[in-house]
Amino acid sequence: MKILIVEDEPKTGDYLKQGLSEAGFTVDLARNGVDGLHLALTESYELAILDVMLPGIDGWGVLAGIRRSGKDMPVMFLTARDAVDDRVKGLELGADDYLLKPFAFSELLARVRTLMRRGSKTPTDPFLRVADLELDLLRRRVTRAGQRIDLTAKEFALLELLLRRQGEVLPRSLIASQVWDMNFDSDTNVIEVAMRRLRAKVDDAFEPKLIRTVRGMGYVLESPL
Repeated sequence: MKILIVEDEPKTGDYLKQGLSEAGFTVDLARNGVDGLHLALTESYELAILDVMLPGIDGWGVLAGIRRSGKDMPVMFLTARDAVDDRVKGLELGADDYLLKPFAFSELLARVRTLMRRGSKTPTDPFLRVADLELDLLRRRVTRAGQRIDLTAKEFALLELLLRRQGEVLPRSLIASQVWDMNFDSDTNVIEVAMRRLRAKVDDAFEPKLIRTVRGMGYVLESPL
């Protein structure tokens, strides 16, 4: 699942990106409001985390732009602006949460997961399944036929995307945008390598095979039954 962070303070932005990436999210980081709003309007995210005091366009303006566009993704303000009037303004503009700095990362992560559950248009079942393959979103565990499968963070994100959109042929460009960040080098074969490793773990020792390559189009995960 993909998150946009708009934060101009370098240490805070890098800390957030690293922490959320280690928690299994795909993260894009913008250092100013202009870039943040552009990404919010042109890419697909499950959540945006905004600072208020940003160069270019402040956080209020970024949120207003997102809401004017009709995008309904959850938005959290993460800011040192602790006045009641600021918190009220943020919520009235359409923010879904407001967290003050300094913050505990564990609390931020809990709020992120809560907002994503609220924003989901599908039931909040923490398990994704196809055939005998099961992915546990909360414990971040994967099993097939009852056997534990150890995945890297990227492999987990890739499998989560395939499971959420099972039956759809996912082109390489969509996989890159949802699993890798905006700095992804499209000229590399990273996706092919990651997919090959994922298939080796998920399919090689099992029947039926669940992940297929659709020549010239992309990849699909589905039960053949």
